[in-house]
Amino acid sequence: MPKVLANGIDITYRVGGAGPRVLFISGSGGDLRSSRSVFEGPLPESFEVLSYDQRGLGQTAKPEGDYTMADYAADADALLESLAWPAALVVGVSFGGMVAQELAIRFPRRVRALVLACTSSGGKGGASYPLHELRHLDRDDRLARQLVLADLRRDVAWRARYPERMQRLLVMPRGAERRDRDLEGAARQLAARADHDTWKRLPRIEMPVLVVGGLHDGIAPPANLEAIASQVPRAELQLFDGGHLFLVQDKNAYPYLIDWLNRQAN
Repeated sequence: MPKVLANGIDITYRVGGAGPRVLFISGSGGDLRSSRSVFEGPLPESFEVLSYDQRGLGQTAKPEGDYTMADYAADADALLESLAWPAALVVGVSFGGMVAQELAIRFPRRVRALVLACTSSGGKGGASYPLHELRHLDRDDRLARQLVLADLRRDVAWRARYPERMQRLLVMPRGAERRDRDLEGAARQLAARADHDTWKRLPRIEMPVLVVGGLHDGIAPPANLEAIASQVPRAELQLFDGGHLFLVQDKNAYPYLIDWLNRQAN
């Protein structure tokens, strides 16, 4: 995959599809080499999609020192500049939604319209679950805990009733974790995430915004999404039947998002 020097670091990126331009900002631990990247989903069927490995992750540079949400927003801005994309529709998922908020606030000229998916504002709007607090757990315990948080319907009673289903669910995240994953870079991303707070600045976001998430999400609960929508002047809120992975759990989610993006592009 190609690289470009942007904001002082080498950023690995990928472009695919055709149509209006969409910048897709992925969540915690995102890696373009993953089989579950945005390019295996429906977005490239309707849009020209640009996505990238964020600092500390995948094949992008992993500079020393602490990372901040301002750094991540500046990386996105510089990437668009380097690739001669003056502006784009922006979709930010989970951690990517936090970066997208900073991008829209700090570099509004870059964002034609904004989708904030399963994310949080921090501050009085509520923070997403502190995933950095799970780092001390061994891999299987950590993955199991994340699966429960990702969909609160997987409570103790559900797991007791369907132990085989829980084991099958664990297969996917086990296989998705790369052995060459940079643990320090991932930890720095989670540390930046812990300090995320755009709550008081959200009213500065003036472009159209779609806030979407899952009704059963324990990482970015519906109350956090409702808070964001209440604070952004031109926001629309839509919740779906799913958890943190509502985009693949609810067959109506992606079509709704794609239709909304197309309306903003025209």
